[in-house]
Amino acid sequence: MAIPQVQGFYDERTGSIQYVVADSATKACAIIDPVLDFDEKSGSVGTGNADAILAFISRRGLVVEWILDTHPHADHFSAARYLKVRTGAPTGIGEHVRRVQQIWKDIYNWPDFACDGSQWDRLFADGETFEIGTLQGRVIYSPGHTAASVTYVVGDAAFIHDTLFMPDGGTARADFPGADAGRLWASIQAILALPDETRLFTGHDYRPDGREARWESTVAEQRRDNPHVAGMDETGFIALREARDRTLPIPKLMLQALQVNIRGGELPPPEDNGRRYLKIPIGALPGSAWG
Repeated sequence: MAIPQVQGFYDERTGSIQYVVADSATKACAIIDPVLDFDEKSGSVGTGNADAILAFISRRGLVVEWILDTHPHADHFSAARYLKVRTGAPTGIGEHVRRVQQIWKDIYNWPDFACDGSQWDRLFADGETFEIGTLQGRVIYSPGHTAASVTYVVGDAAFIHDTLFMPDGGTARADFPGADAGRLWASIQAILALPDETRLFTGHDYRPDGREARWESTVAEQRRDNPHVAGMDETGFIALREARDRTLPIPKLMLQALQVNIRGGELPPPEDNGRRYLKIPIGALPGSAWG
């Protein structure tokens, strides 16, 4: 089995991990889940995270062949569009993003918004493959956290986004519009069906008990040590997940981030005064816990 080079980039503000996965034979690489910086207090956008990734790629002499989102993120803006402009590489996401677009089109009341996934260059179906140099990537449809989530498997590495966290962090929430705890359980089981030694790279780490940030585990470690998985059945998992989710406030950037991320990372178009605006729907998520 091929062993790609993987470099993680941790964003302290959102607990997100961005990845560069590279083929050592050809220097081809893909960027997965890049973060576009946003300060909600000032409304300012920055490219510090994305530029750090570009600097790493330049130092290593890598060539970007793909910019991939695992799903439309709820806690940070995607830098996919910015990196496409900087590198010329195509963008990709799972084909079920169209369902998420439809959900949020209605929430934002955007009657003219195109819910066809055309904001990305490639929409991946379950089981579809792609290449990074001599490496072959494979897509696993992994819904539950969102209706659009996918896992990218490249050699012995799987980029599992918001499904499993590190074993001491449990699993991802499943209470967003279009999410479902039962489907998340099934997606986790598909990930844990990969070979025991498969390296699993998670999308977030919230540093339980203040430990250092971590983002790499294995299938075997997750099966053995994750309390949301070890000794758990589907009924127990759903009960645990739904009870925990009822206590969680929505991510602080969710209403801002989704209107950027369902556009593939493109900011809202300028209005007639040249400024861009984010739209915050009032009462769109009734019953959400207050943070």
